[in-house]
Amino acid sequence: MKIAFDACYIHPLPQEHRFPMVKYELIPAQLLREGVISPSQLFHPAPAPEADILRAHTVTYWHKLRDQTLTPREQRPTGFVQSPALTHREIVIAQGSIDCARFALQDGIAMNVAGGTHHAFADRGEGFCLLNDFAIAALHLLHHGLAKQILVIDLDVHQGNGTAAIFAHEPRVFTFSMHGQHNYPFHKETSDLDIPLPDGLDDAGYLRLLYDTLPHLLATVRPDFVFYLSGVDVLATDRFGKLHLTPAGCRARDVFVLETIKCAGLPCVVAMGGGYSPLVKDVVNAHCETFRAAMDIWGF
Repeated sequence: MKIAFDACYIHPLPQEHRFPMVKYELIPAQLLREGVISPSQLFHPAPAPEADILRAHTVTYWHKLRDQTLTPREQRPTGFVQSPALTHREIVIAQGSIDCARFALQDGIAMNVAGGTHHAFADRGEGFCLLNDFAIAALHLLHHGLAKQILVIDLDVHQGNGTAAIFAHEPRVFTFSMHGQHNYPFHKETSDLDIPLPDGLDDAGYLRLLYDTLPHLLATVRPDFVFYLSGVDVLATDRFGKLHLTPAGCRARDVFVLETIKCAGLPCVVAMGGGYSPLVKDVVNAHCETFRAAMDIWGF
């Protein structure tokens, strides 16, 4: 199993965003220390080419990102102050998901330590997302004839609003988002399937919804490729999540999703998405459980 990771996932970030993003260094470090993965499984993506970016994003928006000409008003919803390093970070993350998609076609699964930038729209960024890596990678597969029907499973606690909007009129990509009903973004877009979750939902309630939904969804959509956003901001410890999942419940979620995908014989890309528990060790361990589950299920 190949895993996308690059130092630029964290180092360009403004100081005030470093704490929640330090996980991007700690996740591979912990997995290597435990012997779950080997150094040969890690790869460093190059920047994504403009042609791939422009399949998902408008020329006007991309040129503003590239040329650092976003206005203060356009920057504000992203949570970032624009910089060349941040733009570089986003295009490397996007290429990481493209590369993972191609590796998944060979190996069954590949994982991006970052990724899941699902709040980025075609023409703007939001919520710490500047470019939508799943959209860019999915459209890369479709353009090159490497997939015909794609399913995006977004289980981050925040709705994948940018992804839903980008694919609103693209029948070859089915978007499924299971997210906090009363959480960011407060104006929701319309995914192909949205399941809004009440505040305080626990393991049993969450997993019951997922168990009842995902197998039927695979049978109905009949994808030949899956992107899975495995945000751990569903944890009860998360500062912003509003749900009450335990680490065991979060792992059960990942195991079920990954086993269902594997049993269906579908290639899969996994990106980590959000996680904002006050103790970074809780975030890192929850993300590492996703990697551990994938390694076990695919037998690497």
